[in-house]
Amino acid sequence: MRKQNVNTFIKMANIQELLESGVHFGHLTRKWNPNMAPYIYTERNGVHIIDLYKTSAKIDEATAALQKIANSGRKILFVATKKQAKDIVAEKAKSVNMPYITERWPGGMLTNFVTIRKAVKKMASIDRMKQDGSFDALSKREKLQINRQREKLEKNLGSISDMTRLPGALFVIDVKKEHIAVAEAQKLNIPIFAMVDTNSDPRPIDFVIPANDDASKSIDKVLSYVTESISEGLAERKADKEKTKADKDVDATEVEAEEAK
Repeated sequence: MRKQNVNTFIKMANIQELLESGVHFGHLTRKWNPNMAPYIYTERNGVHIIDLYKTSAKIDEATAALQKIANSGRKILFVATKKQAKDIVAEKAKSVNMPYITERWPGGMLTNFVTIRKAVKKMASIDRMKQDGSFDALSKREKLQINRQREKLEKNLGSISDMTRLPGALFVIDVKKEHIAVAEAQKLNIPIFAMVDTNSDPRPIDFVIPANDDASKSIDKVLSYVTESISEGLAERKADKEKTKADKDVDATEVEAEEAK
């Protein structure tokens, strides 16, 4: 009984944090998507209010799955090109060493990944030119053109330069705005995690987190839970690797001891 009370308290604290961050504020009732009805608690002054108990449960579900993906060594690609989410997503994704897109979504980013990788490799080849001195041999005009090309590539693709294969999952802020990213992930059966507001369709999303996707405080709060779970998954992976290495070292020592006899 005591344990149950503690768990209830933890969940209530979680809901209090969500409430304080304004996660429960949806859109105007006239802008709603009827498919979000199961996640709506009530309507107040013409605005839908999201059921935070359901948000809390969905966060738990999503973070458990994200922890497993991180533990498996696969990358989680964060997507958010709206102004109020860009900086938060970039900061949170960097903190757990995950790729992110906060500028324009490059069409074919997932469905034509080979071409995107070529563009990323072009960045690397320009960097090599600068290191080996071949860049210095170019004319002033050529240098200017290459530098502009490098800057453009860095702006759009620099944040995914370490993503050498398709991601294990997508995490999206605002599924309406990022509908192309969602469609590409669907086509390739890549699991989609997303903050879904009351004006959006949750049906294409595998792990729906019903939440206010317009306020920076709300985005920051939900992403803090998400990145914490990814960080735990990465820490578990590192610990497992170290344990495996230690076990191998012990086995090798035992073999050597046997041979010495």
